[in-house]
Amino acid sequence: MSGIVCAIRGGPESRPTIQKAIELAKESGLPLYFLYIVNLDFLSYTSSSRIQVIAQEMRQMGEFILLMAQEEAREQGVEARGVVRQGKLREALIEFAREIEADYLVLGCPKAVKRGKANAFTPEMLADFARGFEEASGARVIFSEEPCGDVQ
Repeated sequence: MSGIVCAIRGGPESRPTIQKAIELAKESGLPLYFLYIVNLDFLSYTSSSRIQVIAQEMRQMGEFILLMAQEEAREQGVEARGVVRQGKLREALIEFAREIEADYLVLGCPKAVKRGKANAFTPEMLADFARGFEEASGARVIFSEEPCGDVQ
């Protein structure tokens, strides 16, 4: 297999990422996979007995987001598959990319990086993330917006 993995979180910030992935699928003819990753690490700091319920609700939200992305692709003549995985972002991305022998990973550009402000990701951290992903998976990282801050 081969294909394009497009990691999305939903919301208006995902629109450029979804569009970039659709364009790439049209140009390359490769299968498109929208990937939503449920990360429950934040729940390790709580004593909630509702962890299973929260996990199921997050998965359902991810499935809805993926359906919307798939519909957008379908409207533009591209068939896409939606996949929900659970785990840490980097590991889940690499695992899925290896599984389908992905050619590309399309990522969004975090708002803070676009604005040149450090937040969760600095441009250097994002560049390191992309390089590490490429080395571990063999897939090329493409950002929805070029350039994404100072990320090369």
